[in-house]
Amino acid sequence: MKSKFKTLFIALAFLTGLNQAIPQTAQFFRIVGPAPTTISALQRDGTLVWTGAAPGTYEVQAATSLVGGGNWVDYVQLPITNNANTNLIVSFNPPPGLALIPAGSFTMGDSLSGDGDAIPTNIYVSGIYLDTNLVSYSQWQGVYTYATNLGYSFLNAGVGNAANHPVVEVDWFDCVKWSNARSQQAGLTPVYYTDSAYTQVFTNGDYGTPVFANFATNGYRLPTEAEWEKAARGGLIGQRFPWGDTISESQANYYANPNPPNLGGFTYDLGPYTGFNTNFDTGLDIYTSPVGYFAPNGYGLCDMAGNVFEWCWDWYGMPYGQPTNLNPTGVASGSDRVQRGGSWANVAAYSPCSFRSFYDPLSGEDDVGFRCALGL
Repeated sequence: MKSKFKTLFIALAFLTGLNQAIPQTAQFFRIVGPAPTTISALQRDGTLVWTGAAPGTYEVQAATSLVGGGNWVDYVQLPITNNANTNLIVSFNPPPGLALIPAGSFTMGDSLSGDGDAIPTNIYVSGIYLDTNLVSYSQWQGVYTYATNLGYSFLNAGVGNAANHPVVEVDWFDCVKWSNARSQQAGLTPVYYTDSAYTQVFTNGDYGTPVFANFATNGYRLPTEAEWEKAARGGLIGQRFPWGDTISESQANYYANPNPPNLGGFTYDLGPYTGFNTNFDTGLDIYTSPVGYFAPNGYGLCDMAGNVFEWCWDWYGMPYGQPTNLNPTGVASGSDRVQRGGSWANVAAYSPCSFRSFYDPLSGEDDVGFRCALGL
């Protein structure tokens, strides 16, 4: 229990059938913070109703059992100004293939790896749904066919090792247009347009085409960089990876380089060998793994570290948390778009939740894919 908190009140919330890893089998929630609070209800829509709060930051924690005092895990941080609060913390019936990322604050970036462009910053992100898995090759093909029949054009047709592997070799523009087509196929309003008045849906064009995002629509889109990192952390605080502080071949698909034995390796890389993940090093030159192969993080998301880098909406720039620390969407302009998460081809240093990569948005690489977000 964290000594910085004065008191806590444990509230039991009996839950069944949750579609999230934390707590996929959970039966209990509690709120920890600077004042004693009371949980009065967990409503059928997953909204937590609680009172007694003083201004400050509270943590909702979850546990699967109270045996031995319970194994409590951080789930979401809530900056609070009111005595009585309602917060959507779980979704009992999320859209198929998506998981709720509850609204809340988190520390974006960290000082664990000394990355000068990942300086810790407090960010608040509204709730979203996010694909539990990377967009697979079969999923890509289905929407791609629909889109091209509708008049969309793509620079890349996409590549995949198998139907259930992530699609790769798709550039940022391809992913944005594909997201629009996915929205239209689902009867939702597209997010991306070629004009600031949001009248011309982005269906054609690449480099040189202006792209404007209407985040107020209900369509599919790339997550912002802040949304992606919050989702990747899965509610954990102060950890390097979505599950903890070390990484091994049983947790992610990456290029292992542990120290020891390698002097140039990483002490948090437990290998246990050096090289590509032996489960997927098949002799092909794209060593992706099936989507959903590894255990999900605290929000039910797979492959938030390793397998393939993921395109985000933002231009790469410093500082992040722009234009404000409330739902930031990145700097106003740039030359490269943000990628997150590391890949099968990269060492463990590329896979921490805070690591920021970037690339020319017109480039589609064999270790880059994406997943979609959906606004609440």
